[in-house]
Amino acid sequence: MTDWRFAGAGGPCLIAGPCVVESDEVMLTVAGRLAEIGQLLGIPVCFKASYDKANRSRMDAARGPGVDRGLESLARVRRASGLPVLTDVHEAAQARAAAEAVDVLQVPAFLSRQTDLLVACGATGKPVNVKKGQWMDPAAMRGAVEKVRHGGGTEVAVTERGTFFGYGDLVVDMRNFERVRAAAAVPVLFDATHSVQRPGQGVGGTSGGARDCIPALLMAAAAAGADGFFIETHPDPARALSDAETQWPLDQLESLVGRAVTIWRTARAA
Repeated sequence: MTDWRFAGAGGPCLIAGPCVVESDEVMLTVAGRLAEIGQLLGIPVCFKASYDKANRSRMDAARGPGVDRGLESLARVRRASGLPVLTDVHEAAQARAAAEAVDVLQVPAFLSRQTDLLVACGATGKPVNVKKGQWMDPAAMRGAVEKVRHGGGTEVAVTERGTFFGYGDLVVDMRNFERVRAAAAVPVLFDATHSVQRPGQGVGGTSGGARDCIPALLMAAAAAGADGFFIETHPDPARALSDAETQWPLDQLESLVGRAVTIWRTARAA
């Protein structure tokens, strides 16, 4: 079992992968490239993909293959790439099964106050990443972290992913990295791709997004104190099954992350 830590490895961690579990071809292509990027940049990398996206905008939106097939796919990625693997958990009853197949569990932002889910994820003993709710004060994430720890979790992180602004946009407050860290005493990551979503503004009621804003926000977060980066990426974002407007092109990922790592290290050497 891979020993994953969100911080303390001499560089920012990178959690990256397609939004939802797709074909083995897509999954293994992304994982292979991520392993190379981790080696080239000298940073710890965790592959991510969700076996289920339970908070889709429409009934007919792609949700993924479900628990059984999705976890089997993630296990194949783990074996083939050697990377640790992360996936979302939406229900407390799924936490144990997910923990048997992957290395890191993630609680989606919309569920970041669900006590039973947080406790169940902590009880698995696996590292847990909790996405900050888009409506939540950064200090309020202390309660979410305490629930994970109450369940028995010790390796916990919070990911900033923007705050609702009006009806169809998100903003990122760069002060939140220090605020969450001070309140909850955990590493704080930055989700560069979900932070540029425009909920409900895409085609047919899906989430739109401003992919062109990802680099600026990521570089700012690297300088402002983020302990790591969360980036959804795909070989062909336009054909991605979910979040097509915000996933970052895989062939441009090394350059993007490399710039952010340089800024991250420079900021901490000052």
